[in-house]
Amino acid sequence: FILANQDLNYFETEQDKVRFFCDELGVPKDSLPAKVYEGGPDSKLTLRYFVDKFPLFLSSPFSGAPPVVTLSYVDSGFETSSHFVAHLGAYQGLFRQLKSFRFLYIAAKDAYFQKAEERFRSLVKRPLESDVSGEILRYFQVRRKWERHEYVVPVTEDFEFLTEGRRRFHGDRFEGLYQDWSTGTVTERQLRLEFSQRKPDRPVFFGTFLVQEHRSPVTEITRRGDGCVKDTRNPPRHRSRHPRGDAKLLGT
Repeated sequence: FILANQDLNYFETEQDKVRFFCDELGVPKDSLPAKVYEGGPDSKLTLRYFVDKFPLFLSSPFSGAPPVVTLSYVDSGFETSSHFVAHLGAYQGLFRQLKSFRFLYIAAKDAYFQKAEERFRSLVKRPLESDVSGEILRYFQVRRKWERHEYVVPVTEDFEFLTEGRRRFHGDRFEGLYQDWSTGTVTERQLRLEFSQRKPDRPVFFGTFLVQEHRSPVTEITRRGDGCVKDTRNPPRHRSRHPRGDAKLLGT
């Protein structure tokens, strides 16, 4: 991806990324994706940010639009879909702090794109762009259905939403509202009225980038049974599509 898009200005180091989000955009540091590393018995814990090292840069989501921060996920082809879901979960705090952003899904097979878009729409775009009262109500409905053991056939999207909802809507206030809603003390209309004014103006973009497979000269020679002889006359070629061509606004 980077070799095919060398004209982009990347935030390459952890320090560059932290400085950009915290100093330039005013994002609280505790909203950044982080991981704690343990050392020896007597050493202190080390907190590191953006440990995945996926490409992060500024780019226009579509022709004529101003540049927005573009985050990405690189599908190696060896991870399960749960790895992508976990990645989105780790970035939820940052997503909620951004006024607008684009997310780029990078993979070597376009067969992954539709499912990735569906997951992104469900877990990120819809919660950020929709009326939060609708999200709370859906969380209450899915939670009650789960607690009543009404799921005969597992619904992956609902279970993922339930996990994310428990993380987003926790605390005494939401727990009290859930109990009141479950018993009928608080109606759906009252619930919507309480949260209806919290609809953010936050456009969220999603794009895909297909990295086509290529073989190095050494691989080609070995495949033909030529032993370990190197052919340095033909450098490997890298063909791929530019991310600007695949970006789109979900829901349009």
